[in-house]
Amino acid sequence: MPRQPRELKPGYCYHVTTRCNNREFHLNRRECRNVFLYAIKKALDKFKFKLYGLCIMSNHVHYLLEPTQPEDLPKIMHWLNWYTAMCFNRMLKRIGHFWEKRYHSSGFENTDKERALNTLRYIHANPKAARINQGFFYDFSNYGIHDRLTDDGLTQWHPAFLSLGKSLEECAEKYKGFCRRYKPKAKPQKQSHWGSKLLAGISLKPKSKKNKSSPGQMKLALPWDLYQVSDIGLMFITHSAIALAGTSLILGTAFRFSYPRFTASRLRHHY
Repeated sequence: MPRQPRELKPGYCYHVTTRCNNREFHLNRRECRNVFLYAIKKALDKFKFKLYGLCIMSNHVHYLLEPTQPEDLPKIMHWLNWYTAMCFNRMLKRIGHFWEKRYHSSGFENTDKERALNTLRYIHANPKAARINQGFFYDFSNYGIHDRLTDDGLTQWHPAFLSLGKSLEECAEKYKGFCRRYKPKAKPQKQSHWGSKLLAGISLKPKSKKNKSSPGQMKLALPWDLYQVSDIGLMFITHSAIALAGTSLILGTAFRFSYPRFTASRLRHHY
């Protein structure tokens, strides 16, 4: 099924989300997050877009941004994901895809103040909803520039935030009250996928690398190694296997011990 084209329009803001492959927590290291901030700074200098909201979580990232041109959004995210994946794979000594599939984005008009404020609050509430923080302050989000009116050198205030009051202090107070009223929605229950009933109760154990032998050193699994059988049962199993191969033998009481010698002599006689 082909991918759905993105809705790229002039004057639009985009809520963008990217997630680590397999939802692994590769961004929980502080040095990785600092490199991520450096990469965002380079992207800002390269593409000249506006970044209104940012939150770097342990396995995913939220942005609220406005590109200069609509077609710049894929270029921004392609470059940012490529650059960070290259850096993080080298830092973490890993290979393969760092980011899960392609980024998710939803756009809305820059003049839609209600949508912009709700999106900002959702981004800033991520650490609280994930129970990482009790409040909204978080080292790797830009909530602080709205609460304390600081400058982080990367993000800026959205026009919807600036419309909350006649002064910056009033805007900050109203936005703080707006955030306090936030109630995260309950996450939907996990859907049942095909094979769930078939694989219920089955757990795969990781393979142990201890005492690993090459194929040439592995012992062949013979019938008498796999089953606990009597001498009569052993004679029956061996006789059946040889009979299937087209060889007829006369069973004797000492067959268990004479079988290797008998087979070797039979082969020498045949050739």
